Amino acid sequence: TLLLVSHDRSFLNHVVTSTLVFEKPGVVNEYVGGYDDWLRQRSEDESQDDKKSSKSLVAEPKQESETAPKRKKLSYNDQRELDLLPKKIEALENEQDELHAQMAEPEFYSQENAKIAKVQERLAEVISELEQCYRRWEILEG
Repeated sequence: TLLLVSHDRSFLNHVVTSTLVFEKPGVVNEYVGGYDDWLRQRSEDESQDDKKSSKSLVAEPKQESETAPKRKKLSYNDQRELDLLPKKIEALENEQDELHAQMAEPEFYSQENAKIAKVQERLAEVISELEQCYRRWEILEG
């Protein structure tokens, strides 16, 4: 979707597939097509206004029932876990950065294979833990 604002009627006629028009304060009507199509449809809508009200998007505040359903309150342990997750994630991301920096050093791969494997294994563990933390955070926030 692209929202385009222009005063060039010819350009709008050739490019857009739908037109949103601010016709009254707080009222936005959508018409299929460009500027000329809007003029044609608007005159049709005005003649039908007497028969039924036109479809419009009126800026009204949403009521609570229309928004997301009420969130279930978290248990004490879940809330505590949610509060601690950002610090844990930050620590894991810092460790991941340190491991990446360590592996980026030119001398790193001239070490013994066991040391290289140990660092790579730890990096894989950190990445896995980070993914688990992000998933858990998403669950607790939802």
